Amino acid sequence: MSTDAKHVWGPLTEGLRIPRDLDLGDRARALHQLGVTPGAHRTLVTRVNETLPERDATLLVSSRLWPVLAHRMHHMAQQGVPFAAHLARIAPDTAAWRDGPPSGTTARLLLAAHHALTTPLDQALPTGPRVSTTAARSRSTTTAPDTAPPKQPAPTEPAAPAHRQHAAPAPRQGHRR
Repeated sequence: MSTDAKHVWGPLTEGLRIPRDLDLGDRARALHQLGVTPGAHRTLVTRVNETLPERDATLLVSSRLWPVLAHRMHHMAQQGVPFAAHLARIAPDTAAWRDGPPSGTTARLLLAAHHALTTPLDQALPTGPRVSTTAARSRSTTTAPDTAPPKQPAPTEPAAPAHRQHAAPAPRQGHRR
């Protein structure tokens, strides 16, 4: 499995088929791997530019993970789902994803776009992280770091399997040298 395929796994890929050899370092190849033709890509970029403010559209389309979102939008378009209407919900200046430090803007925008594309139009967008059923099965998010069970000390010698554990022999009595 490629490094990109491993690193991209998460909320953005929920419900998508991602090639095991995904190469996000080569945008044209990544789009091809994800089934987004050059013509479809031009259409997607045009629609994003028409839907979002220029700065947001540029940030989204220029991000390394853009091919994954383009794949989702292309799939939606093929099914007749109005992806631009979904995406427009993150455009307002008051959108929740805009709150936070400038250093996390791209990550928040990518996640907001994902939420907008995967949340039905008649439902409000999540204002915080949403746990996918796939992610929930793979790791627990219910235990806060300060309430985690205490770590057990590492054993000083390897534990023997249960079927090989024997009681220590009793000391012999009455035999001295």
